Amino acid sequence: MNKILVTGASGWIGRHCVPLLVSKGYEVHAVSRNRPADLSITDVSWHEVDLLAHGSATELVRRIRPDQVLHLAWYAEPGKFWQANENLDWVRASLELARALAESGGKRIVGAGTCAEYESNAGECCESSTRILPDSLYGISKHNVERYLQSLASETGLSYAWGRIFFLYGPHEHRSRLVAYVVRSVLSGEPAHCSEGTQVLDFLHVEDAASAFLRLLESDAQGPVNIASGRPISVRDVLHEIGRQTSRPELIQFGALKPGPGIDRLWANTQRLQRETGWAQKFNLADGIQQTIEWWRSRMNISADNFFQKQLK
Repeated sequence: MNKILVTGASGWIGRHCVPLLVSKGYEVHAVSRNRPADLSITDVSWHEVDLLAHGSATELVRRIRPDQVLHLAWYAEPGKFWQANENLDWVRASLELARALAESGGKRIVGAGTCAEYESNAGECCESSTRILPDSLYGISKHNVERYLQSLASETGLSYAWGRIFFLYGPHEHRSRLVAYVVRSVLSGEPAHCSEGTQVLDFLHVEDAASAFLRLLESDAQGPVNIASGRPISVRDVLHEIGRQTSRPELIQFGALKPGPGIDRLWANTQRLQRETGWAQKFNLADGIQQTIEWWRSRMNISADNFFQKQLK
């Protein structure tokens, strides 16, 4: 039985990865600062560890001696993480974790990268040809970790892969992020103030992202691999789907916000992910949005019948 250490196990992607790993028969050691009360998964060893504390990653790896590490932990507070100094703290902690794994005889590490490593507004992004030109401290920091892993792999023989995540949505998304904000607003009968939604991006359900990381972990793929749907779509079309499924499109107020600086055209070429791992997407946009809406309804205690009755009043 392979022993795997999962950092960020209580985070948005991690909480979806852990049950998948358990179902595949891994001995799972989940790391978080605090064990989440709503994650009642059996057959998991939880470790409450602050990986930002100097030496904590080394001590943890030496104690558990995992065969593999799935490194998902990072600072991700919406609206704050792009230029936050915490990015530098996570660079140091990530390097310590990877070095400790190599020194303990571990076999493979898979880390969570970001599409923000690519040149902004690059259009379709291919791992081997699209220019790396991050314009945020977050993107720079993530890319520096990937470069270190590449060097460490060359030096020690450690196997590594780097999943560059594009734009996710789904259950447990932070309520201030786009899809969660619009779904919650519409279900509450309140207007969702949005920009014109002309950005063309690449949206993937978080459960599909988790399954892609599992496939990547079990593959022989080395280096950066895009984790995305591979299908460009406008933000407006994504939000229209929310309006269509809730029958309240008028609550989504396009143009209420001025477009801010950011990414306008960025999507993934996913041929490498599919070819080298055999991964296939489970959720199309309609199914993923439907599942997301139902998840938020259950958390907000709004039944479908009560929702529609409320709108008729």
